[in-house]
Amino acid sequence: MQPDKIRPGPVGRGSPAAPAGHSKTMTDHGGRALRNFTILAGLLGATLLAACGENEPILPGERLGIREVLQSRGAEPAPPPNSARAISLAGQVANTSWPQSAVSPFVRTENAALAASLSPLWAVNIGQGDSSRYKLNTDPVALDGRIFTMDSASKVTAVSTAGRVLWTHDLTPLRDADDQAQGGGFAAANGRLYVSSGFGTLSALDAATGAEIWTQRLDNTATGAPTYRDGVIYLTSGDTLGWAIEAQDGRIRWQIEGVGNINNVAGAPAPAVDDQRVVFAYGDGTVQAAFRQGGLRLWNAAIVGGRTGSAIALINDVTGDPLIAGDSVYAGNFSGRTVAFDKATGERRWTAQQGALGPMWPAGDSVFFVSDRNKLVRLDARDGTQIWEVDLPGYLQRKNPQKQRDRTYANLGPIMAGGRLIVASTDGQIRGFDPASGALVSSTAIDGGATTRPIVVNGVLYVVSGKGQLHAFR
Repeated sequence: MQPDKIRPGPVGRGSPAAPAGHSKTMTDHGGRALRNFTILAGLLGATLLAACGENEPILPGERLGIREVLQSRGAEPAPPPNSARAISLAGQVANTSWPQSAVSPFVRTENAALAASLSPLWAVNIGQGDSSRYKLNTDPVALDGRIFTMDSASKVTAVSTAGRVLWTHDLTPLRDADDQAQGGGFAAANGRLYVSSGFGTLSALDAATGAEIWTQRLDNTATGAPTYRDGVIYLTSGDTLGWAIEAQDGRIRWQIEGVGNINNVAGAPAPAVDDQRVVFAYGDGTVQAAFRQGGLRLWNAAIVGGRTGSAIALINDVTGDPLIAGDSVYAGNFSGRTVAFDKATGERRWTAQQGALGPMWPAGDSVFFVSDRNKLVRLDARDGTQIWEVDLPGYLQRKNPQKQRDRTYANLGPIMAGGRLIVASTDGQIRGFDPASGALVSSTAIDGGATTRPIVVNGVLYVVSGKGQLHAFR
């Protein structure tokens, strides 16, 4: 007898029976798959057990957490502790002029004569001061018994050493309004005042009367100070273009092009000039040297780097105007770097992890500047090591921030006068510091706070306040 064949039950209610042998075929395939899976699982288990039985090699060396390594990546080393170090200063000089920016050695008074304590002499209105919309940021200059200023509405004023207004000249073009541009700068020489403006012009004015002699259009803003030497005016327009212009008639002698950057700070650096070279700086952090007479480019160098994790590191504009001292060019950016270059070749000598918010001041074996962190800093000019830094007023937190905005202060300088470093601040004080130790040695109040760098002529300090007044202190 043959065994009965397996007959499956109904597949579903009301469904016909499956054909003979169909269920057996499916069962054979399922059994084969089950056996294969069991064999594979066994092999994997044996492999895992074998791996667990092996000893893992321990590599030698220090163990570091991934989080700690990432957090410390790029961190700047802590500055060295402050130290007092003797400094050899030039003797005090009773200078009779301060005709332009002190970035060039031939025009810099290294240590102007100034009394140890200052008293106010007079204050005179020069026009429109600072406001939330308008900023007065043009440093005064002095020549032939006159102090020249510019207010926040582009009005130039000449003031006598006795505090009397001599003349005014409005730089606003006829078809423009005074609120459409701000900023500019001065250079005075040979009975003329050369004035750059935010309206994109360079003008020559008669220093005695204010009458316009000539005006050259620059096709871009000219918010930085010009530099005069041997009948030629050098300046930067738009943070992208260097100019050499004949002082006699305003004709263009030559131009040299740099690279611009949209992340800029208002006001281009004043060019630095020596016997052979002129050094420009541009908005992308480039420093460029050229021959004074023909404009032939000598070298290009860049100030690179910034403070890790700081938003201002995105702004690499050169705010520490290039300054020539000895055989070096010193310059700093807004984002946390100051550099010394070889004047002849542009080779980098050292880089300090401090930015410079304005022109530096060389003295003895050191350079001094106000840093991007609102500190007065002294560096060794030979290798860039920090000797000391002292805090300057930088931030005032309001008691009721919902009704009043917090306030920040600007610190303008330093200059060397009376054997001390002078810094004028918008908080209403003019401070003097010992260059050897950084100790505060004097403080003088100024109504409205300072809004420009100070200058010193014939033992008198001049500075413009935020109220639009020129102040004199002796």
